[in-house]
Amino acid sequence: MSSGVGVNQECLDLFQDLKLKHSYKYIIYKISADNTEIVVENSSTDADYETFVSALPEADCRYAVYDFEYTTEEGGKRNKICFFTWAPDNAKIKSKMLYASSQIALKKSLNGIAVEIQGTDFSEVDYESVLSKVSRGKY
Repeated sequence: MSSGVGVNQECLDLFQDLKLKHSYKYIIYKISADNTEIVVENSSTDADYETFVSALPEADCRYAVYDFEYTTEEGGKRNKICFFTWAPDNAKIKSKMLYASSQIALKKSLNGIAVEIQGTDFSEVDYESVLSKVSRGKY
């Protein structure tokens, strides 16, 4: 089911810069106040993973992409772009429903996502949990 919420062009432009140029480390998206489009809430060019997670609101939903860098068991460096659907347990039901029904529009627009992460509390998006999913290549 689609909510009819559109995707602002800035969302796509910043994602392309993250994917192709590694100009950004993360981008956090939100649904605009009038519920008509997905917009960029904030981004960072050099933040570490803990800074990214701390930028997620405790009681509201968001989408995000993070350029996750890790080292393989063989010692090689890898990057995978992770798409996050953040819907904390204490977010309002209406917000959860709107974000759930709007995510397809954004995900379809962002080509190059390697791993999807769904989080309802901070333990589900902690570094080790995401590293486990990324290094196994699970979607």
